[in-house]
Amino acid sequence: MPHRHLAALAQPQSLQLLKGIRRGIEKESLRVTPDGDLAQTPHPASLGSALTHDCITTDFSEALLEFITPPVATPEEALQILDRIHRYTYSQIGDERLWVNSMPARIGADPDIPVARYGDSHSGTMKTIYRLGLGLRYGRTMQTIAGIHYNFSLPGDFWSWLHEREGSDEPLGDFKTRRYFDLIRNFRRNYWLLIYLFGAAPAVCGSFVEGREHGLEPFDSEGRSLYAPYATSLRMGDLGYNSEAQQSLIVCYNDLCTYLSTLCAAISRPYAPYHELGVKDAGGHYQQLSTGLLQIENEFYSPIRPKNPAKMGETALSALANRGVEYIEVRCLDLNPFSPLGIDAQQMRFLDCFLLHCLLGDSPKTDNADYRAVQENQNRIVYRGRDPELKLIHNGGEQKLSVWAERLLNEMAPLADLFDSAWGDDDYRRSLETQRAKVAGETATPAAHMLAEMKTHGQSFFQWAADKAEQHRQYFIERPLDEASQNHFTQLAGESLQKQRQVEAGDRGTFEDFLGQYYAQYIFCQR
Repeated sequence: MPHRHLAALAQPQSLQLLKGIRRGIEKESLRVTPDGDLAQTPHPASLGSALTHDCITTDFSEALLEFITPPVATPEEALQILDRIHRYTYSQIGDERLWVNSMPARIGADPDIPVARYGDSHSGTMKTIYRLGLGLRYGRTMQTIAGIHYNFSLPGDFWSWLHEREGSDEPLGDFKTRRYFDLIRNFRRNYWLLIYLFGAAPAVCGSFVEGREHGLEPFDSEGRSLYAPYATSLRMGDLGYNSEAQQSLIVCYNDLCTYLSTLCAAISRPYAPYHELGVKDAGGHYQQLSTGLLQIENEFYSPIRPKNPAKMGETALSALANRGVEYIEVRCLDLNPFSPLGIDAQQMRFLDCFLLHCLLGDSPKTDNADYRAVQENQNRIVYRGRDPELKLIHNGGEQKLSVWAERLLNEMAPLADLFDSAWGDDDYRRSLETQRAKVAGETATPAAHMLAEMKTHGQSFFQWAADKAEQHRQYFIERPLDEASQNHFTQLAGESLQKQRQVEAGDRGTFEDFLGQYYAQYIFCQR
């Protein structure tokens, strides 16, 4: 896949545009007890309001923390912020640990998994009902899976430069949105490589699949752990965020208009199985937000999303319709259990190269067959990604994974050189070579490394993961924050609680009115 504008971007004045790239991290982690069971304690008030805090919130469960960094200039800066959030959190959660694997700890019955609560405001109530709906539709166990999201944006000066280079007569905002969708289509063609290189979920605790059909094998004689011998990321397969109900949904990424219309239709039209369940239970209590295939756009489990920050009361799709794409969110990454933060600078630099490669290469429009091919490749890489003989669907035929991966890495090499020229070091090139060694079989992928350690130490998945959680806990608690940083996070927590009270006091009308106005935006997006 040739790169457009490579020579022009290599000019000294253009190279500086790459230094304007911003990246941020969203990291999920379950709180667990010292015994490794899911924590039943509420989200600690000392961490602030999960509804309004900018950097510490919850995802599906009260026990599923989510840490968010702002967009910053370097991988190291993002990791430093994430590190401070971890250290503050550990100062507030007593003897609980943060689970360091994407696949969860020991899981009991669905009712034992506490759904996240966000207070009594209309927006907070909606967030909780949405999660109740996820539990109703897919089961709460699946919602305890954690991951890392990588947010990536190119600076305004870059888009102005590219707009001029391509001689576009589109408004700059429309041009930027169109080219971000070009990036997204290429990402979808090639993200199997990220699952192969960084997948770290080849095994699960037996409790995770209890009572469910699966094709996994026992890892140990007692059957405490289950795995697939060549698996990379079970999180990305049918045991995780690969919903059977959503298999019928084909989302078009050819442009913003078709993307909006296909997702809005999935939200607005009733889906028979969910319609039969009803919005409210027999007692008249909300159990889901709607009976559509999707309650809201976030329910669509995509490996990448176009994003624009939504305003209060605005849907994510309305934000895109009103202001175009501002950044993209990569969502197919497992937590790296070998890193205390779940991700490291080397991986982030590789992601930068990969995403720039997706932007600068030719990106043909796709059809339904292409969409299904992407789904099939995801399924193959999830369960058989480390099989040396694995082939993936490519241009209507099949190609060996190792051959395709090597070609992608070769195509990315000039981009790594560009980044290194901009920053005056060789960090991007070394990141690329580290991944090349995995493809060549010279070093283990995280999934292979994890299984090898479990086997060497004679540990179940649960034992191995619990040990890693304790090691990482020690890493953070042995480095307490200085007083100024501790006070800063305490102040943020207090301010977020005050902001939640203001949101609750500012509500007008009934919740039903609020919900009706919210869903009216999806009808608008289909026009």
